[in-house]
Amino acid sequence: MTIERIGPKRLVVGAHYGLKDWLAQRVTAVVMALFTLVLLVAYLITDEVIYEGWAGLFAMQWFKLLSLVTFLALYYHVWVGMRDIWMDYVKPVGVRLLLQVFTILWLVACAGWTVQILWSV
Repeated sequence: MTIERIGPKRLVVGAHYGLKDWLAQRVTAVVMALFTLVLLVAYLITDEVIYEGWAGLFAMQWFKLLSLVTFLALYYHVWVGMRDIWMDYVKPVGVRLLLQVFTILWLVACAGWTVQILWSV
């Protein structure tokens, strides 16, 4: 006896990343766009663009936190995109896994470096 799974109770296979990844890409892009606007406004209202002015901006705790959130959004945005590229174009499972692990390690290292840079100002 064969059970046909058609309609809302059909058997769905795959990674089920679609909507979550689509939404993650859009939300992280909005965060990065807002940060870009904040930087643009800071640039436009500054009389003289010199190192001390930018260092003063990055010295404020709220701006460090906004920068950190933006960079974390960037790293997650990169992860979603790279994972999709690896899954779509790299067919050998072992090579794909190796590339995904390398990507994760690289992005975690970048996140650590970001924290170090932001809190050293």
